[in-house]
Amino acid sequence: MLPKIKVNLLLLIVIAIALGIGCGFFMPDWAARIFLTFNDIFAQFLGFMIPLIIVGFVAPAIAHIGRAAGLMLVVTVIVAYVFTSMSGFFAFGVGEWVFPSLVGQRHLLDQPASAALAPYFSVTMPPLMSVMTALVFAFVTGICMARLSTGALRRGFDEFRDCVQFVIMKAIIPLLPLYIFGIFLKMTMEGEVSSVLGAFAGIIGVIFAMHIILLLFQYAVAGIVARRNPLRMLLTMMPAYFTALGTQSSAATIPVTLRQTVKTGVKEDIAGFVVPLCATIHMSGSAMKIVACALAVMIMEGMPWTTDMFAGFIMMLGITIVAAPGVPGGAIMASLGLLGSILGFDAEKQSLMIALYITMDSFGTACNVTGDGAIAQIIQAIFRRKK
Repeated sequence: MLPKIKVNLLLLIVIAIALGIGCGFFMPDWAARIFLTFNDIFAQFLGFMIPLIIVGFVAPAIAHIGRAAGLMLVVTVIVAYVFTSMSGFFAFGVGEWVFPSLVGQRHLLDQPASAALAPYFSVTMPPLMSVMTALVFAFVTGICMARLSTGALRRGFDEFRDCVQFVIMKAIIPLLPLYIFGIFLKMTMEGEVSSVLGAFAGIIGVIFAMHIILLLFQYAVAGIVARRNPLRMLLTMMPAYFTALGTQSSAATIPVTLRQTVKTGVKEDIAGFVVPLCATIHMSGSAMKIVACALAVMIMEGMPWTTDMFAGFIMMLGITIVAAPGVPGGAIMASLGLLGSILGFDAEKQSLMIALYITMDSFGTACNVTGDGAIAQIIQAIFRRKK
């Protein structure tokens, strides 16, 4: 069911953007204020949920990864994290070079709202804890559950994760298109929508090119380590790539990824261990999209940013989005807390990030699963030499 939900979400967001733009040309101010009031309430609710999403997904994910034992697990996690982090730094380097001239400063979301376009009222929903408190709590609790015999605590966090996922699936995801409709309605009525669409097209083109370069790099590394032809391995993995484009789910693509990984020369026992694990922990394509989109939005909005700021964001992102699989748009949902606490994104900028991310969701997932085959080659080469 999850792949179907993801496809519908993408279509709904595209429709919401189109309707927001269309309605922005003729909708009266009094009607627009209704949607702006909803957006204000939804943004408050999303801010309330972000710490709960972090605790609910990150702590159980760390605990479940820690249930397996052995050196191969540790090495696989390290390689996947290095690949994910490197893709983030690669995206930052390319974005720092290309985006200033491509998108420029546009200040799309910082227009002062006139009284006519202000919400009718606002409802404050303070979060139970700060984002950083939630991250530290999730890491500490997850590591303790992984190391200690805490069966009841693990079950409790698993059930809490299910509750958070239920809220995402039944409340946040269904209402997200309406929220994005309101964002684009407001931008259209303020005369900024043409700048947004032009920026979207340029960003998507750059990120797609980076995906190709990233996969070539990953398989070049795997080819050197495994002493195999990298292009032949990459071509063999193409069925997994195109399957992921359709399913938009790393988990749903596991059977095809596993079959093609074995065809590249990886032993079945190693592929059977690495591929399902990497479907959870290897998020190179997702990290690349998030970092590139975040930098593009900051440049467009004239927000201050530094290399040190993004270095910390990327290093934390590689850990946080471990919780992403299984949730539509899961990687961007898991990263909202970091976007707010480290990069200073408010609710409107986060919504723009969500819209950008989901329009490219299938390409990120395809990049993730295709790279899993490269990691499997590296793990096999390392442990063959150890033997």
